[in-house]
Amino acid sequence: MMNRQRRIFLIVPAVVLAVATPAMGRTVTFSGQQWTVKNSVAKVGPGPNIFSESQRNVFVDRRGRLHLRLTRVATRGARDGVWYSAEVIGTQSLGYGTYSWTIDSRLDRFDPNVVLGLFTWSNDPAYNNREIDIEFTRFGNPRNPFNADRTVSPYTKLENNAPFVQPASRRSIHSFTWAPNQVTFRNSNRLFAQWTFTGSDVPRAGDETPRMNLWLFQGRTPKRAKTIEVIISDFRFTPLG
Repeated sequence: MMNRQRRIFLIVPAVVLAVATPAMGRTVTFSGQQWTVKNSVAKVGPGPNIFSESQRNVFVDRRGRLHLRLTRVATRGARDGVWYSAEVIGTQSLGYGTYSWTIDSRLDRFDPNVVLGLFTWSNDPAYNNREIDIEFTRFGNPRNPFNADRTVSPYTKLENNAPFVQPASRRSIHSFTWAPNQVTFRNSNRLFAQWTFTGSDVPRAGDETPRMNLWLFQGRTPKRAKTIEVIISDFRFTPLG
């Protein structure tokens, strides 16, 4: 993933390297669907980061909520230890429709190096990997006035991105509706509540799957060496009617 400048702010949306052929670990059941847990020994994209299938990084609690965690393991000779990221990948391709996530965590307090991604992705490079993203991050820049972004790949086109401000909230809902000629993003916040993207870059549905990940921008260490957690209480998909 490459840095790029959006006007005077650093905005690097998208999970361009989200699938760098890591091993797939165990499977979890969340919101009535099966998800495989990404696992890697070496650093892979996005980031690059090391992704862990451990229960410490990905688990579903007794209330059925999905927990994604960034964890640090201290190692001898390593100043900042080793950080492990989390990602889950839907086992079923869903196609056109509305993808909706309910988040039970504060997203406005992230360390600037932390990224939460809610997105679709295909290993097939056609249609820019069929990548549609909602991401919560400042992409490593603490002065970035935007702490979230919406993207239809390729992210290198300015008009394919719509950064926004995620306010303080313990629960929020974020979604996009994907149709053949447009993608409409919505959230439960009054600010930046909706953005519709149209044009030739709207991908055609294929073998993409829904995904969620929590990772470190460019693999950079957070300022505070402690576990970072996001709780996702619900994922819903409604086919395009």
